[in-house]
Amino acid sequence: MLTVDPTQSLLLVIDMQSRLLPAINQGGQVVSNLERLIQSARTLDIPVVYTEQYPRGLGATTPVLAAREGETVLEKMTFDAVKTGQLLALAGDRRQWVIGGCESHVCVLQTALGLREAGKNVYLVSDAIGSRKPHDREAAIARLARHGTEIVTTEMVIFEWLGSAEHPRFRDLLQPLK
Repeated sequence: MLTVDPTQSLLLVIDMQSRLLPAINQGGQVVSNLERLIQSARTLDIPVVYTEQYPRGLGATTPVLAAREGETVLEKMTFDAVKTGQLLALAGDRRQWVIGGCESHVCVLQTALGLREAGKNVYLVSDAIGSRKPHDREAAIARLARHGTEIVTTEMVIFEWLGSAEHPRFRDLLQPLK
């Protein structure tokens, strides 16, 4: 399936940590788009999973994006979160991984490649990922596209999750997009 299906997807928020974000190019836009994705996923009962790279050093997920009760935060030292041995089990029977976070060319890239190697469908939200240097972000997007990752935007994901203007939550999710 090429479209993002709300019954088959989950949102993976990678390393949006308070001590890392000030160094991220256009970090405010990345945070804003991830905030919209998280709110939309919660509204539509789509699971949200978080990773935090070495939280003792880089801090926790920035408060505006922080996990709520019932959402999983996976602490890690590996750049590829799949290598923790815990990430794949969090998806249950969901096959689609919608990914945003930092840094595009390190943890986002390696985790997306790990998910692809595990046979998962990966949707990289290009306007919800960031790196310190723009060219690192662009290189990550190009590499992941070559390896079968679908490159999408925040609005593409939200509208695919909705599927129709007749969706009962359409107006709830449309307002933040304006």
